[in-house]
Amino acid sequence: MGFIWDSIKYVYAYLAVIPVIPFLLVYFGYGMFSDDRKKAFQLAMDATTALLIGCVAVLFDSLFNSSFGLYAIILFMLLGGGLLGNMQFRKRGSVNVKRVFRAVWRLGFFTMSMAYLLLMFIAIGQKIFSA
Repeated sequence: MGFIWDSIKYVYAYLAVIPVIPFLLVYFGYGMFSDDRKKAFQLAMDATTALLIGCVAVLFDSLFNSSFGLYAIILFMLLGGGLLGNMQFRKRGSVNVKRVFRAVWRLGFFTMSMAYLLLMFIAIGQKIFSA
């Protein structure tokens, strides 16, 4: 059982190092079976978001010597879900949880992508200037 868990962790770590590769694999892989490029793009976004969350959390923790990265990401996503749910309730009178979750997850893709790029540039700059 330990071997399987370690294997899953290593595969996740390798895929999360460069999140563009899994995005392209899912996008072109699903695109070959289906002609729907929009659905392929959405599926690639959904798959890559989980990798980006882990990668940004680790980058944040290593740059700022803390262990709050993952918790901060989850906190902001929960707050975003609450705000979107409140807006939807005020507009429609009911909350479609699936739509709110999907919106938060997709917004998380874009915010995590920007955070990944920013933190990666900061980490590279720290390594260059500290050497």
